[in-house]
Amino acid sequence: MPMLLLAAAAAHGDDDADTLTVFKNAGDSAAYFSNCYAYAVFPTVGEGGFIVGGARGKGHVYVHDKLVGDTTMSQISAGFQAGGKAFSQIIFFEDQRALDEFESGSFEFSAAASAVAITAGASASAGTTGASAGASGGKNDANLKSGGYLAGMAVFTVAKGGLMYAAIIAGQKFTFTPRTAP
Repeated sequence: MPMLLLAAAAAHGDDDADTLTVFKNAGDSAAYFSNCYAYAVFPTVGEGGFIVGGARGKGHVYVHDKLVGDTTMSQISAGFQAGGKAFSQIIFFEDQRALDEFESGSFEFSAAASAVAITAGASASAGTTGASAGASGGKNDANLKSGGYLAGMAVFTVAKGGLMYAAIIAGQKFTFTPRTAP
């Protein structure tokens, strides 16, 4: 868990604008900005674990590019896992109904919904110069696997760094706090 705390501490300095620029220029996620009702952006989510793990990130919710609230994502996981990583995440809401469901209090994505999440692919190679492993997860690698919204939401992630192996069951839980007008 120390790696999770370090990654979460790094999140404090991240900027929504920089993260939004990444998603606006990254694969399939770019198209969602023009047709979504709202979105929640998490500049950095820190994740770590050894058998039992967790993840946490703070973000903001925007309706038609106007900041309307703060959100926090928490995740608990169990299974074969070791290491730590950091990633950015964005959730697009297709309509008011989907946003209302998210804002209702403590919204959760079940473990089954994790297949909808967009993640960069992993790769491994072996050759005469040695063996290597890595993960694509650069700023241009946010691609949608499911082909569109599921229950009015689409989730994209872009890896930021770290090394973690995981074969786990996990779910994400979100809280929402509306911002009051000044």
